[in-house]
Amino acid sequence: MRLSVVISAVVAALVGFGGTLAIIVQAAQAAGADAAQTSSWVTGLCLAMAATSTILSVRHRMPIITAWSTPGAALIAASTAPVGMEAAVGAFVLAGALILVAAAFRPLGDLIGRIPTAVAAAMLAGVLIRFVLAVFESAGHAPALVWPLVGLFLVARLLNPSWAVLAVLAAGGALAAALGLTGPMPAHLGLTTVTLIPPRFEPAVLIGLGLPLFLVTMASQNLPGFAVLQAAGYQPPARSILSLTGLASVLTAFLGAHTSNLAAITAAICTGPDTHPDPHKRWMTGPFYGLTYLVFAAFGASLVAIFAALPGDLVKTVAGLALVGPLTGALAGALADEKRRFAAVLTLVVTASGYSAFSIGSAFWGLAAGLLALGLDKAVQAWRGRQAMPSPSLRA
Repeated sequence: MRLSVVISAVVAALVGFGGTLAIIVQAAQAAGADAAQTSSWVTGLCLAMAATSTILSVRHRMPIITAWSTPGAALIAASTAPVGMEAAVGAFVLAGALILVAAAFRPLGDLIGRIPTAVAAAMLAGVLIRFVLAVFESAGHAPALVWPLVGLFLVARLLNPSWAVLAVLAAGGALAAALGLTGPMPAHLGLTTVTLIPPRFEPAVLIGLGLPLFLVTMASQNLPGFAVLQAAGYQPPARSILSLTGLASVLTAFLGAHTSNLAAITAAICTGPDTHPDPHKRWMTGPFYGLTYLVFAAFGASLVAIFAALPGDLVKTVAGLALVGPLTGALAGALADEKRRFAAVLTLVVTASGYSAFSIGSAFWGLAAGLLALGLDKAVQAWRGRQAMPSPSLRA
């Protein structure tokens, strides 16, 4: 047991919670949620993260980190008119049920297991590089805040890599307050209450929201999440993961929460050597990650206000610096296999481009581009091999 395991888990939870909480609030507003329902939505998601990450990590002895569907929340937030929380909950129940159906479909797990490591690592690198670049974009907006934190990070990594990101987070909060960049903080931390919301199954909402929510969760979250584990050298148990996250999605839907799934960005913080040099002991991040989310669940409403008060440039800086190490490992894995290097680079650039089509993010399209390139390479090699073979008459 190392302190770096605890720090990685806490930082991953903080980055995941604070980095995308604003999107959840926007999604709740778009769905027509009131303040109590929004708080219940966040609490339900936190409970799902705590339970699924802990159970899966302990059961399979892997750092299986879960998260809420950020693309799914963005999809909900993009709704042009509120559908009503009852109808939204009906769509959330459908999306969770479809994940359970996918878990029962064995060929899906076989397909995930056949993704080449180089392509999986390249897709991860393409996702991570945008977050690391955002650090220096933020430096242009708030140089007095970001550059001192970058300097602190570089020095702290020389002394103790495990503490570097936590030091940046603590110093960043104090520096932001000193510069007057923080908003009003809540007067006290109050315990969160949940609200049970009965579902209403409206066909138009089920088709227009529930089905797309399932598709973007699978393509833009679960698939990259499996790739992160593969890139770190693990063989993810696809059916077990989908079964538990699908069940959690159905149960927490009645609290107003949308889908739960594998994490990609935050998982990368917990799967690399900075967490623990022994890959067989990194699974311990799961329970600590889950414990952190239990705290978030207990004080969800107050934490929403706290994270809303922090400047966005601080959250981006902490997230980006935390992902420098995982980005390094992903790039090394992507480019190590010379025969698959072109496909890996293609995967990386498509993923990093942010290209989106049919409400599916660039991670899926990057993976598709890389696999297509590998498939074409294999087809050409097979054709050349047949051309090089002597004809039957010559062999006779």
